[in-house]
Amino acid sequence: MSQQYNMDGGYKNIKIEIHEGVATLRFNRPNQLNAMNREMMDEIISGIEEINANDKIIVAVITGEGRAFMAGADIKEYAGQTPEEFEAFQKQGVRLYESIEKAQKPWIAAVNGFALGGGFEIALACDMIVASKVAKMGLPEVFLSLVPGGGGTQRLIQKIGINRTKEMLFTGGQYSAETLLGWGIVNQVFQEEEFDQGVTGFAQKLSRRPSRAIGQLKRLANLSVTSIPFDQKIEEEGKVVTALFYSKEAQKAIHDFMHKR
Repeated sequence: MSQQYNMDGGYKNIKIEIHEGVATLRFNRPNQLNAMNREMMDEIISGIEEINANDKIIVAVITGEGRAFMAGADIKEYAGQTPEEFEAFQKQGVRLYESIEKAQKPWIAAVNGFALGGGFEIALACDMIVASKVAKMGLPEVFLSLVPGGGGTQRLIQKIGINRTKEMLFTGGQYSAETLLGWGIVNQVFQEEEFDQGVTGFAQKLSRRPSRAIGQLKRLANLSVTSIPFDQKIEEEGKVVTALFYSKEAQKAIHDFMHKR
């Protein structure tokens, strides 16, 4: 049975729903295209951290209400920040992206519409991106004589390489879901009318995989783009496969497979 609830006394800017091991965190400022102010950022971080701490949740989805995933930072508030407020906002942003990236469970960005600036950076911090065919994504900071401040320059390069990253950064353009599917940023694209059903099916498929193995797979995949020596990465992979092989879950799964259960 699906359960929808507000945590920590009730959120104003996000909604959280849990159904069959899948949590969906939904940005909820549709009249502002889900642009992120400081209050919303704090709520997102709190929601992500509570989802990460909930062992009953296997997979997490992050998406937006209305016609946008998130159209970046709330420029009106962003422009009026004091130096101290600006620095605090940037530090909270790092905490937000890392709370997704360093989580043991997989996070899926379900991009339903515009994902620009910080919104696209949130999607890039996720393990996978699925998108509606009408979605548009990009990093338009150059139009404000700025650069992305939430890891966009670094995470994007890891996913698509330096030449296409430079194109997206230098032009500040909005790119279609189909284009980014071809570039390897987006995993799947669904027709607009089939988007919700497609996201649910994609997330539920992952939720049926062993959570311990998925957590280790995420850690090892993320390890592959770090600067530590390759032989250490292979050594770590070997440690993980050995530990998992002797676990009760793996031994049972191997036994059942051998007996075709």
